[in-house]
Amino acid sequence: SQIERWRLRLDLKKKKKRSFSFTRCHFNSIIIFNFFFKPLSFSSPDSYILKVRRLCKFCDVQPTSCAGRGSCKVECDITSICTHDDDVCVAIWRKKDDNVTFDTVCHNPAHKLYGLVLDDYNNSKCEMKERKGMGSSFFMCSCSEDECNERIIFNSRNSPDVAVILVSLVPLLVMAIVVITSFYCYRVYRQRRANAKRKKGTPLDFSDAHAIMGDDEGSDSSSTHANNLNHNTELLPIELDIQVGKGRFAEVYKAKLKQGSSVSDEQGFETVAVKIFSYEEYASWKNEKDIFSDADLRHENVLHFLTAEERKIQRQYWLITAYQPRGNLQDYLTHHIVSWHDLWLLGGSLASGLAHLHSDHTPCGRYKVPIAHRDIKSSNILVKGDLTCCLCDFGLALRLDNSLSVDELANSGQVGTARYMAPEVLESRINLENIESFKQADVYSMALVLWEMISRCSAIGEVKEYEPPFGNLREHPCVESMKDSVLRDRGRPEIPNSWINHTGIQLVCSSIDDCWDHDPEARLTAQCVAERFEDMEYLDKLSDCSDSEEKIPEEIIVVDEK
Repeated sequence: SQIERWRLRLDLKKKKKRSFSFTRCHFNSIIIFNFFFKPLSFSSPDSYILKVRRLCKFCDVQPTSCAGRGSCKVECDITSICTHDDDVCVAIWRKKDDNVTFDTVCHNPAHKLYGLVLDDYNNSKCEMKERKGMGSSFFMCSCSEDECNERIIFNSRNSPDVAVILVSLVPLLVMAIVVITSFYCYRVYRQRRANAKRKKGTPLDFSDAHAIMGDDEGSDSSSTHANNLNHNTELLPIELDIQVGKGRFAEVYKAKLKQGSSVSDEQGFETVAVKIFSYEEYASWKNEKDIFSDADLRHENVLHFLTAEERKIQRQYWLITAYQPRGNLQDYLTHHIVSWHDLWLLGGSLASGLAHLHSDHTPCGRYKVPIAHRDIKSSNILVKGDLTCCLCDFGLALRLDNSLSVDELANSGQVGTARYMAPEVLESRINLENIESFKQADVYSMALVLWEMISRCSAIGEVKEYEPPFGNLREHPCVESMKDSVLRDRGRPEIPNSWINHTGIQLVCSSIDDCWDHDPEARLTAQCVAERFEDMEYLDKLSDCSDSEEKIPEEIIVVDEK
């Protein structure tokens, strides 16, 4: 127990005071009393030789430069004659934060030391073993030769030879390469087989559908699948089901992708979402299709795109994507109260998706063209089955290509939803000389969405009915109304004091405040917000941490000595 450790440490200090200690240079000048010698026996000629008890290095806890690797010499200049016949030499190395210490003593292996049994004292060398559960990095060794605890050895037996490691890993590496190669060849074969069936007009079976479409969520299929479908002249056999959304430019339907008459109705389709544009909205459809067709757009927090089609008979343009049954974030927050963990998932995935859009590199380091969404709002964000977000509706999105001129950027116009427009967008004073300005406007809109999430989180205490940002305005406020609130009054949605009682909510509110700053240059980047959410994952774990066990005993010993 902890109390026994404190008592043992006090006994060691008293024991060190009783022990006869000396430096090596004065050894020959000291008179050694019979108390320190073993009893004499006169039964043999050898009995006339005085036998001295064990000699050990015997220093109290003191700092050391030993890094805990290889072989180290103890910085102790005191050698002591052990007080008991059975005592052996012991060395203790411990590391707590940046504080590294050595402790050397004599000790009887029949008794525990710091609650630990000495089981290696028959060695002639002091070979360190790590002891768990001591509140710090704790190594201890014991040996039975004179002053054998002066030089200690770390990992003398357990350090594996590099050649042995390499030989052991080679078979595993070969197996991994074979498995990966086989899987890749299989996927290529399935894809080619599926495409061949489509060209011949052969009905696809259900397993081939997954080779082309992938799962609705969490699919690892390549974005080139979607590009291949775009070049396909045949229309997909899709049966529209029900309308699930409607915007300014298009309507969204839940639909069934049929896989041929040979498969039963219950298993012969995959649920997809179809966004339908009229012929008059060709420009919006084309812009969104071009954005989605970029293979570098693929991300777990961006809606999974399947293909785009021109339906001439119906005089319509279609975008076909994965279907998310939980619907958009605005509807989800209207009907659900979220927990702190749900908020962490939703907010972190939103920031991660927007950071991917804004980034000029893919996760694997390849260059990509950054994209500004320009219409971030809760109704343009879908909630996936695992309660993470994915961005959708790229009809107003802009590829921030460095080759774009200022005139081309100016022609993009004042776009977006007035309620979520950044101050500089409302005022039509966005800095066209810097493409970062478009990203900063997206970050402002994201801050309003994060505020919506918090307003429906149970961690804030009393949760009110869902209300959009600037809920005091009418349902669809115009630009002029938003100018009065955002520009003239410098207004922002209220953050009540009760929200910051929760540590996690307080950190999110701090990020929101930094994201909707009136000065675009002062706002955080989406990547920074995503990293802050990643750091919040450990909030609950940090609250369980306590002080180390070693600190309290040392303080108590100092008090006792005074």
